[in-house]
Amino acid sequence: MINPLKNIGPGTLVAAAFIGPGTVTVCTIAGVEFGFTLLWAMALSIVATIVLQEMAARLGIVTQKGLAETITAEISNKWLRGAAILLIVSAILIGNAAYEAGNISGGALGLASVLSTSVFEMGNVSFPFIPTLIGVVAFVVLYFGNYKTIERFLVALVIVMSLSFLIAAVLTQPNISEVLKGLFIPSIPDESLLLIVGLIGTTVVPYNLFLHASLVKERWKDVGDLKKARSDVYVSIVLGGLVSMGIIVCGAAIQQGEITNAADLAKGLEPLFGSYAKYFLSLGLFAAGITSAITAPLAAAYVARGCFGWEDSIKTSKFKAVWIAILLIGVVFSSVGFKSIEVIKFAQFANGLLLPIVAIFLLWIVNKKSVLGKYRNSKWQNILGVIIVIATIGLGLRGLLKVFGFI
Repeated sequence: MINPLKNIGPGTLVAAAFIGPGTVTVCTIAGVEFGFTLLWAMALSIVATIVLQEMAARLGIVTQKGLAETITAEISNKWLRGAAILLIVSAILIGNAAYEAGNISGGALGLASVLSTSVFEMGNVSFPFIPTLIGVVAFVVLYFGNYKTIERFLVALVIVMSLSFLIAAVLTQPNISEVLKGLFIPSIPDESLLLIVGLIGTTVVPYNLFLHASLVKERWKDVGDLKKARSDVYVSIVLGGLVSMGIIVCGAAIQQGEITNAADLAKGLEPLFGSYAKYFLSLGLFAAGITSAITAPLAAAYVARGCFGWEDSIKTSKFKAVWIAILLIGVVFSSVGFKSIEVIKFAQFANGLLLPIVAIFLLWIVNKKSVLGKYRNSKWQNILGVIIVIATIGLGLRGLLKVFGFI
């Protein structure tokens, strides 16, 4: 019997990375404030994600190198190469450190809403123990696991997360015609521009392009595996998109109260179908936090390895040092009561601004005959890639103008 999940792997890790607490938060706010109106933005984000992630996966399989490694190898001018390394490393490492605080805080929110207490007390000292627990779980998986172990663990969590959010969305019994209208008829309501940029930034995540190119070569070693890799991309990213849409649908079901994160979403849904909402959404949010808490440090380490030419192994001390540092930053900031909601929203917006830069690098590399030969981009892939870059630049600039009050 053919196992349909046999070739599912790296793409699922990418889905695990973009469906973190940031996605849950931004999608929740989109649903609460604008109902089903912004579903089209999520649909287009998924198409853009598939186009760009396929390029990254193809690059990784054909060259057996990561994106950062290939970029630095193809820039001959040492000053330009240094500038590219500085841009990539600073953006990915600093961005992932900020993300990690939001990831762990979001996962902690999921557990805290179903536990009687989330604070450990000893004498006059008290601190939230859930962020530390999530950090320990992520550390154990990354430190002791090989690629296959990490992949299987995250695939299982993604399945749990997907079922949790999709079941919750179905239970809200949304108006199907309104859902379809929001999905296929684009509109930009007043005050929704920054949220649209955020939806794109939380789905088409720049660091995922680096992560994917590195992961596929851990799984597949032959160009003949391209078809398997593409199937993995299509299935995983579409599933991730459906989950994100499910969260927007859940948010749209809320009729009252101030909703700023998924914990509020669970409370808001309770009048519709009782306390079950709390358990479905809490489990989904916890799984989202754990998966992203593992993939963000892993992606940062892969980027550093590619940029600085370190040994090709996830077990080296330098590789471990990078992901441990990112993980520690996340645990510390989430444990000291650092409010994650604004950081999460800022990170999604910053991602939307960073995306065009990374996408331009990617488009340049996948069009080089010296790198990909006959597997370089087709005309249609380039057209779609350029449209994505132009659209993200336009939205990013409008978002910046909006932030500084020019529009």
